[in-house]
Amino acid sequence: MKETMKLRKFERKVSSLERIFNRSPFAIVTMVARIKGNVTEELLKNAVSKVQQRHVNLQARIYEDNDHNLWFTSEGVKKIPIKVVTRESNEQWMDSYHEECRIPFEFDERPAIRFILVRSPEISELIILCHHIICDGMSLAYLARDIMTHLGDPTREAEVLLDPSPMDKDNFPQEVSVNPIIKFFLNRINKKWKKHEVYFDQEDYETLTEAYWNKYKHEMLPINFSEVETSALVDRCRKEGVTVNTALTAAFAGAQTIIQEKEVNPNIAIGASVRDRLLHPAGEAIGYYAGGVTLKFKYNPKVNFWDNARKLHRKLKPQYTNKNLFKEMIPWAYLQPGIMESLCYKILGEFASEGSPRYTKLTAFSKQKDVISSLIKQEKMDSLDKPFLGTAITNLTRLDFPKQYGSLELDRLIMNPGGMFPLALVSLVLGAVTCAGKLSLLIEYTEQTVDTKSMEEIRDKALEFLLEGQ
Repeated sequence: MKETMKLRKFERKVSSLERIFNRSPFAIVTMVARIKGNVTEELLKNAVSKVQQRHVNLQARIYEDNDHNLWFTSEGVKKIPIKVVTRESNEQWMDSYHEECRIPFEFDERPAIRFILVRSPEISELIILCHHIICDGMSLAYLARDIMTHLGDPTREAEVLLDPSPMDKDNFPQEVSVNPIIKFFLNRINKKWKKHEVYFDQEDYETLTEAYWNKYKHEMLPINFSEVETSALVDRCRKEGVTVNTALTAAFAGAQTIIQEKEVNPNIAIGASVRDRLLHPAGEAIGYYAGGVTLKFKYNPKVNFWDNARKLHRKLKPQYTNKNLFKEMIPWAYLQPGIMESLCYKILGEFASEGSPRYTKLTAFSKQKDVISSLIKQEKMDSLDKPFLGTAITNLTRLDFPKQYGSLELDRLIMNPGGMFPLALVSLVLGAVTCAGKLSLLIEYTEQTVDTKSMEEIRDKALEFLLEGQ
């Protein structure tokens, strides 16, 4: 089967908000499609070629100009990596995921995405591993569906999407604006940064990637609901007057409260898609279009789970306004991009291995007292031993994708939402997606923050809440 490429010329500036993730070693979003049927390497290469034609972010590499502006360009782009490994167990995809996370992306040479097919003739997992600078969780859900479409019908032509507008201050909803007082302080921060600005390149990123993954392993616990269990949970949530999203948040926050007791952090972050709230809606395009809300929630063990869930629902419902969903992004859009880019280097630079190419630069920067270290302290991210978030959840909710694609069946989707900050700063990250009638959950954590035995107890307690409702 001939691989055809019909890529259009493309170039645009990388937005300030996209640059938050620039050269971050851990900002990786992952979607796993479990597929029943025989997916061959040839079929996958054809499907990737088709979706690359459809989505412009899959056609671009990133280059940096002399003024440290970043640009997406389709010129001189190398192929997207596709790897095929033999499937030997249901859990093998997690081992492949951990191996791939350690491999740096070649931002300046090819699109920041990789495909790994964990294959057997009967059932396979397709891992879509993508850097956050070009995507969010919903992006990869649409991409998984698009790939399934072309796997099921290899002769189908790509339906090309218009080039989407990035999320940035010029594309925020009209009612979203920055307070003049806040803008004054942001400008002061920018001026302080310009006096001592430091920029990082591919070699810095590769050094930090090695340091990060040597220091931290991202542990994962998948939870696969059956269709019957998924329907029962949806019905129960409807009966109790809450959303599934609220129930999931309350269950895992509550389980942490009960298992960890005084150690639990009451700060919660809930991700949300804002792609259709922008002045120029993004539709089904691949890109970074995620916002969210943050709040404090203290689970009360003295009352039952559904009463706690309803309490959380009452707190959450008024939060879903444009002003709140974009609240965290407003200052990021007005800060110099180099400030946000340097945060992970400030936090993690001390872990660079002695003898590594950029050891001196990264360790010196991590110890330097400057406006970045002040920002990190202000946001309570100055200690990797103390998470500033207890629970972070991203729920893509129910996706009405087809189940059957030619001779292939999409059994389920599994999502790891990735993050903006090192995982050690968050006790528990939860990715949730309902597809093909089945809810899939993925808990991510690091043992430096919560040990596996405790996290397994948290998982079991949360499931007890959701399935038994006590």
